[in-house]
Amino acid sequence: MSPPIVSLEGLKLSLQSRAGNVDILRGIDLQITQGQSVAILGPSGSGKTSLLMIVAGLERATGGKVTVAGTTLQGMNEDGLALLRGEKIGIVFQSFHLVPTMTALENVALPLEFQGKDEAFATATDLLGEVGLAHRLHHFPAELSGGEQQRVAIARALSTNPPLILADEPTGNLDGETGRQIIELLFSLQRRSQATLVLVTHDDKLAERCERVVRMADGNIRSDDMASAA
Repeated sequence: MSPPIVSLEGLKLSLQSRAGNVDILRGIDLQITQGQSVAILGPSGSGKTSLLMIVAGLERATGGKVTVAGTTLQGMNEDGLALLRGEKIGIVFQSFHLVPTMTALENVALPLEFQGKDEAFATATDLLGEVGLAHRLHHFPAELSGGEQQRVAIARALSTNPPLILADEPTGNLDGETGRQIIELLFSLQRRSQATLVLVTHDDKLAERCERVVRMADGNIRSDDMASAA
C-alpha cells in the first residue's frame, strides 16, 4: 500500500490571545490516501480551516507531526514550503485570491512561470478553456463575476497538475446555482486528474459529495466515515 498523501499525527495548534492560550487543534490524527475526496465538516470555530492551512504549509503547527506528499513540514523554511506548494498542492480559497493587476490568463500561468515552464501560457489557455472561460482570457478579476473568478482560481490551482487539492469553502461567496456549478467543475477536474481533494465546508449536502466525511468540533475529530458520494 502506498503511503498516505496527508498524514497528521497528534497535530496541535495553540494561539495566544488576550485571554491567554487558546487551543485550536487538540491532537488530530488523520491519514488521507491518494485519490480520495475528503470533506472536513464542522461549524465555525471547529478548527477545520486551521487544519487545512497547516496541511498547506500556510500555518505552523505547535505540536505533532505533519507529512504531505512524503515531506515532513516541521523544520522547513518558508522557501521550502513555497516550493512544496508549487509542486504538490493546489489551493482554492473562498475569496479567490487572484492577483487584481493580472488577467485571467496571467493568473493561471503564474504558478507555471514560477516553475520555469516553457508552455505556461499555452497550458493556462487550455485550462481556462476547460473551465469555460476561453472568452475571458484577457479580462481582469474586477471584470469577472464571482463564479468566473472562482473558475480562474480552480484553473490556477490545477495548473501544475498537483496530486493534492485543498479547497476552503470554495462556494462561500457564491449564490446557490453558481456554487453548484463550481462544485460540479471541481469534482469533475479532480476525478479526471486523479488528485486527492480535501474540502473544508459547513454544508452537510456538499460534504456528502465526497467519498469520506471527517466531522470536527472544538478542535477534535468527532467522526470519520465513508460517505455515499453522488
